[in-house]
Amino acid sequence: MQLPKLNFEDNFDFKIKTDKDRFFIYDLVRKTWLQLTPEEWVRQHWVHYFHHKKGKNLSSLILEKKIELNETTKRIDLLVTEKTFPKILVECKAPNIKLTEKTFEQIARYNSVIGAEEIILSNGLQHIFAKFSENHYVFSPFAY
Repeated sequence: MQLPKLNFEDNFDFKIKTDKDRFFIYDLVRKTWLQLTPEEWVRQHWVHYFHHKKGKNLSSLILEKKIELNETTKRIDLLVTEKTFPKILVECKAPNIKLTEKTFEQIARYNSVIGAEEIILSNGLQHIFAKFSENHYVFSPFAY
């Protein structure tokens, strides 16, 4: 499997294995092997980024949490908490998915339930960073 090089400063040490022509990646947070999809490749970069680069405890990272939104169940990709409070909500897309206003609206809707101070929308190649302030999002360049 040819994995794309994503737009992260660091090269992380991922554990990857194959089984019957399928690829799996080890998830540090859930302590299990997950099928290596393009979206999972992006999500695991963010897990390693927050854990190794930003020093976040694995217990402060919440993956694929279910939320209720307009009477439907959705799953958030990654939530970084600080003392159990939602700090950063990350929505991961596969590298081939273009980040648009529509994909940003998706994470903004999820955040209306979560209430994180910051959100990151990422396809691994492009990262959109926004901070929620005074009832609207303020965009700024993503700083590693």
